[in-house]
Amino acid sequence: MRASLARDKRRVHAAIASLVSLALPPRCPGCSAVVEADHRFCAACWGALVFLGPPWCAGCALPFEHDRGPEALCGRCLAERPEHDGARAAVAYGPVARAVALRLKYGRRTAFAETAARLMHRVMPEDADLLVSVPLHRWRLWTRGYNQAALIADALGRMSGIPARHDLLHRTRATPSLRGLGGRARTKAVRGAFAFGPDRKSVLAGRSVVLVDDVFTTGATASACAKVLRRAGAARVTILCWARVIDDTDDDASD
Repeated sequence: MRASLARDKRRVHAAIASLVSLALPPRCPGCSAVVEADHRFCAACWGALVFLGPPWCAGCALPFEHDRGPEALCGRCLAERPEHDGARAAVAYGPVARAVALRLKYGRRTAFAETAARLMHRVMPEDADLLVSVPLHRWRLWTRGYNQAALIADALGRMSGIPARHDLLHRTRATPSLRGLGGRARTKAVRGAFAFGPDRKSVLAGRSVVLVDDVFTTGATASACAKVLRRAGAARVTILCWARVIDDTDDDASD
């Protein structure tokens, strides 16, 4: 009897899922075309994504044309070493990556956090102990309703089993939009904008932290956060993002 009820229940659930899929079919995160399953891109958008990986700069994930070795740095990182222990990103910032990031950030397409995380998981640092999201100021969090970096970190945590924390870092003040600003101006804008709760330092002691964000532009925000995390006791801080801006003219990517 119980087995029969269980089978009937599964059939009902399957029928409901089938009806939902007909009414609300999965859509491509890049262009909204109908696709086979959630979080999948259509052929055109998938082909337009530029996946990142070695050889790249060990400091900021800038792609290299030739392999220079695992510790090689680009000219910018050689001139000014980042505060963190390297950055990684799933894809280069371009039309499709931009669409996903902006729809997640401003379009309330919160499911796209898992879309991004699925591709970011491929370049997750092997030594990760803890995932920490880049925080929003409380006023921006209140108006937006969620922190896209925290949603991505939670999705990565579910996939990897690595715990995600969103209460370790906080913004001490609202920073202006970094859109259109150069590297030095961005660094100045976020200087002193992040802090760490002194009662939570034991969480970080000796840990290898992965700082999660949606887009890496000049690295100003990442460096400001990493500096605070290192001072709080983190042994390593690696940056992990959905997209890395390669072309400096792409200045619509950051808060």
